[in-house]
Amino acid sequence: MDGFTYIDIFQTKGIEYIIIIAFLLSLIPFWIIINKRAEIAKNISKTLGVLTMDSLKIPGGLFYSKNHTWTHLEKSGAAKVGLDDMLLRITGEVSLRYVKNPGETVEKGEILAEIDQNGKLLRILSPISGKIESVNLLLLDKPGRLNLDPYEKGWIYDIQPVNWVEDTRSYYFAEEAIKWYKKELERFKDFITLSMYKYSAGPTMVILQEGGELSDNALSGMPGEIWLDFQDEFLNHPL
Repeated sequence: MDGFTYIDIFQTKGIEYIIIIAFLLSLIPFWIIINKRAEIAKNISKTLGVLTMDSLKIPGGLFYSKNHTWTHLEKSGAAKVGLDDMLLRITGEVSLRYVKNPGETVEKGEILAEIDQNGKLLRILSPISGKIESVNLLLLDKPGRLNLDPYEKGWIYDIQPVNWVEDTRSYYFAEEAIKWYKKELERFKDFITLSMYKYSAGPTMVILQEGGELSDNALSGMPGEIWLDFQDEFLNHPL
């Protein structure tokens, strides 16, 4: 055994290397857990969605009121009426209750319908005066269409207007509508932030994403008091 030298690892720094390797191996489960949580958070963010001007639907050719309703005059002379995308993105999925029936008349600014989410109500004011021609019965069977397609299959009333030009004079159209929605989104950001402080709300979802962007369904999970304030601030403007 000439040239052979026995070295006791415990008499060298070899034990230190073993300890370091063991420590690094013990970190692997924590690294997996942290990355898994980050991935889950990322997926939640995608699921919730973000409410921005780029994601907001603002079709041309419609008249938009300050109360977040829209109206469109058709070739037949009747006018479709509905809720705008911003309102429905803020509330999340809701059910609709018709207040007016076909054959009845409605005045501009009068309650036309109510939307409900687990007992929290918002009253919808009519953007025009006229006679109710029909209601969208599809929304009774499939209320989700109201949120998914508010400007086509999600319309709520067909109304024969009696004073179309005057009723829509102050509404937003085309480029003016886009400018107004930009301001309205910023106003809602301020509203929701102040409301959370005012009521010490503990929402069940993230209201503002990283970077200060609004999440979809920001009112969902908020207490009824904030819904009432939202009604006054955003849906009760004189028309």
